[in-house]
Amino acid sequence: MKPLTPINLLHLSLTTLLTLLLLLLLLTTTTKPLLLSLLYCIFLSLLLRRRSLPVLLVDYSCYKPDFDRKCSTEACKYFISSSRRFSPESQTFMSDILAKSGIGDEVYAPPLVFQADNTHAKLRSAFQEAEEGMFSAVDSLLDKTGIDTSMIDVLIVACSVFTPSPSLSSLVVNKYKLKEDVKTYNLSGMGCSAAAVSIDLAAKILRNAREPKHALIVATENISLNWYFGDNRPMLIANCIFRVGAAAMLLSNDARRWRSKAKMELSLSLRTHRGADDAAHNSAVQMEDARGNIGVSLSKDLVRVAGEGLRVHMRALAPLVLPLSEVLRYACARARSALARDAVIAAIGRTMGLDEYVTEPARMALHRFGNTSSSLVFYQLAYFEAKRRVRAGDRLWMVAFGTGFKVCSLVWTALRDSAPDTDNPWNDCIHRYPVKGW
Repeated sequence: MKPLTPINLLHLSLTTLLTLLLLLLLLTTTTKPLLLSLLYCIFLSLLLRRRSLPVLLVDYSCYKPDFDRKCSTEACKYFISSSRRFSPESQTFMSDILAKSGIGDEVYAPPLVFQADNTHAKLRSAFQEAEEGMFSAVDSLLDKTGIDTSMIDVLIVACSVFTPSPSLSSLVVNKYKLKEDVKTYNLSGMGCSAAAVSIDLAAKILRNAREPKHALIVATENISLNWYFGDNRPMLIANCIFRVGAAAMLLSNDARRWRSKAKMELSLSLRTHRGADDAAHNSAVQMEDARGNIGVSLSKDLVRVAGEGLRVHMRALAPLVLPLSEVLRYACARARSALARDAVIAAIGRTMGLDEYVTEPARMALHRFGNTSSSLVFYQLAYFEAKRRVRAGDRLWMVAFGTGFKVCSLVWTALRDSAPDTDNPWNDCIHRYPVKGW
């Protein structure tokens, strides 16, 4: 039998009190005060039962590959030419995209690129990439928090394009020998919004739980099966920007245990989906090129779709989190701005009326780590912390865009001042950022 939690004890006490009051009610003729007391206790009991629990971000860790996995722009160009998969016109186009992407020379490539036979994707290469990223991030997180794996009640693993059988969540269960009644979820096809969507899912589970629980979330992407393979213009763009990365997060509703140690509390989560619109649905898809090579295709409408998706999303989000003055400021900025042919970060920043200081973490994370898909928002959060820009009580808005086309927002409240952890991926280079001329 499980030990009683404080909430269980409170419910038991209220039940006992209600029983005693009912007995007194039957034994006395002065029923009015007792009846009021009885009704009050019933109301209080129902209120406590329905009250949602807090969702705390206990901690997180970002995967940082070894130094020998770095892949400079020149190395990418060499891989492109040596693969003999692309026409001279395609190679020139990709070189131009690499030069304009804002991605630096310290990003990381999958193990496949550094192998002798690197022109053909193999399942074992994809597994190697998945295991290195996920296990490194989870190991670091478990070490920092000191939590025993037997305490993990919920596991969510998100990876868009690599969905093996058994699933990646089963891979994590097997690696860390999680308990038999752990609830596992394996999310695919969510694109860059997968981490935020996973946290939204975990939050709903934790808030509705009747006892303390812990949720482990692993967000990654796997490019071994899709990197530099598709050969048409929309695919070539995606080929140039995605890189290796992963993050692991520990969430809990156990405020008594973690509130003094946790980094943040989730104040609000919101998801909107524009998939009913054909242009939005087709703006980012996995597909085959004319020769049957699989890749990710990004349409020319992506920036417009992102802007429209954000506009719809903000209509729902703003009244929930912003004072009226900020809602009006956003409306004015939106009215002044129209999306041009520009990078998504710059376009969204202009649409929202955000200056370069606010968009700096997103731009610098892209420069240092490339587009790591779902995990990128946590590399950005790590940048904030490495710069010591988060103070207790601050509210942070984490927004992610995903295939479909969907937008997911997480609004956090910082519980303590930020400081770079020993495993912060920016520790060895934060002094060089922000870089100029991005």
